[in-house]
This record gives sequence, C-alpha cells and structure tokens, in this order.
Amino acid sequence: MKLRTTLAAVSAGMLAVAAIVLAAAPAASSAAASTAAASCAKGSLSLVHAGQLTVATDSPAYPPYFENNKPANGKGFESAVAYAIAKELGFSAGEVKWTVESFDDSYAPGPKSFDFDINEISITAARAKAVDFSTPYYTNPQAVIVVKGSKFAHVTTLAALRGAKFGVQVGTTSLTAVTSEIHPTQQPQVFNSSNDVITALREHLVDAIVVDLATGFYLTSGEIPHGQVVGQFNAPGGDNWGVLLSKGSKLTACVDQALAKLRSGGTLASLTSRWMQSGAGVPVLK
Repeated sequence: MKLRTTLAAVSAGMLAVAAIVLAAAPAASSAAASTAAASCAKGSLSLVHAGQLTVATDSPAYPPYFENNKPANGKGFESAVAYAIAKELGFSAGEVKWTVESFDDSYAPGPKSFDFDINEISITAARAKAVDFSTPYYTNPQAVIVVKGSKFAHVTTLAALRGAKFGVQVGTTSLTAVTSEIHPTQQPQVFNSSNDVITALREHLVDAIVVDLATGFYLTSGEIPHGQVVGQFNAPGGDNWGVLLSKGSKLTACVDQALAKLRSGGTLASLTSRWMQSGAGVPVLK
C-alpha cells in the first residue's frame, strides 16, 4: 500500500516522436536500435545471479497487485507486469526468482540483492538520488477512506477534511499528499506498515486513512469492515509508479525497453484493465 488512462496517451506521443526521428535519420536510428538490442540480449545482462532474474517485493503482498500473497503465481497486476517484463528480457517464468524487500528498504542507498523491485513504489526526485527507476508502468491517484457513519463520510472537498485525524504509512507519497494537498489541522499519525494503518482505522484510532486508489478499492471490499472510499485526489506531481533498480544499474535501460514494447503492443493496457479497478465514479476531491 504505497503510495491510467494517461498511459495510452503517453505511449501514443512517444511512438509519434519515435516515428519522426526514425524518418529523419533512419540509418543512425537503425544502428542505435541494433546496439541497444544487442546490449539487452539475455546473455549480456548484468544480473545479481547468473541465469535468473531476481525480482523483489514486500511481504505481505496485497491484491490487486499480488494474489494469495504469492508473487510467483503470476496473478495480480504487479506480478503479471513483472513476468511480462521478464519475458521481454528473454526469461521464462521458471527463471524468475522472487525475494522479499521491505518498502522502506527498497529505495535506501546501497547495493541491492535483486535485479529489480516492483512494489507500488512512487517515482520521486528524493528516491531517485539513491536508486534508478524505470519509466512509469502505472499512474494512480490517492484515496481517502473512512468508516461508514463517520462525520467525514460525505465530504466533497479536501478543505472539509482538514479537521480529520489521518493515518498514513511512513515514507509513502500518501503522507506527502495529505500534508501538501489537504493541510490537516492535526499532524497525521504515521505508521510503520500498511497493516498498522489498516488497524488504526478499524479501531477508530484515526478518522481517515489515505492510500492509493487501487489499494482503497481492495481494503473497502473486505479488509476494513464498513469502510468506504470518500473520494480521490492527485498526489503532488502525480503518483507514477516505476520499477526500482540499484543506482546506475545496467539493467535500467533494458527494463525501459521492455516496458516500451509492453505499452506499444497493448500488453500493459490489457494487464491494467484486467487487474486494476477503474476510478470512474469515485468523486474527485479538490
């Protein structure tokens, strides 16, 4: 829980620009493409463990990103995206090995025990100082969740939420979104894990919690009895999720190439449609 339609537009724009460049200098572009393809051949990839692609995520791993807390089953949005990237890089499903990396540790400075991490990690300038990010594979708004019957259950603006006591997870863009967009009169209560955030709302220790919208749908479908999504709003600068790699990783450009193919071929849009519930119909809070 960390903190869409724009992906298709971005892909279209990127493809249009690429077409113009190719038309202007076909020989140079062809040579560059050949060089890039060669450097991203499976046998030439710089990997943590030879012959396998090591992918990390947090534990527990929640729907709709992972199903049954088993990233290796290929079910759930981020599990499916990880395997799609792996396939583009030349790896079979059996050559993908999963490892656990906590959300906070993933973007800490230093060497990594994985080739890439996929864990609803928002791309921010501060994090990018210590790690590499791929181009975005998903853009997600934030959601405000309360329990039914709350005095904040029918608000229609962010200003109407300023008197609420918020619960958020440490280190997330949700925390930044609360402080910079809602400006609450009380300091948000910060918790170490997503489980702690959920428990705080269940036990009425906070009035509301802020998570990404997709997680909000999941939580209110069963994890939080009588929970409801009050509305959605955008995090500062937009909440773009990227695949995380070690700083200066030689694999970053290859993951970007793989994602570009998944966008242009429609695979990324198809996986988003299959696993991620649309935010249509959820009020936008301004």
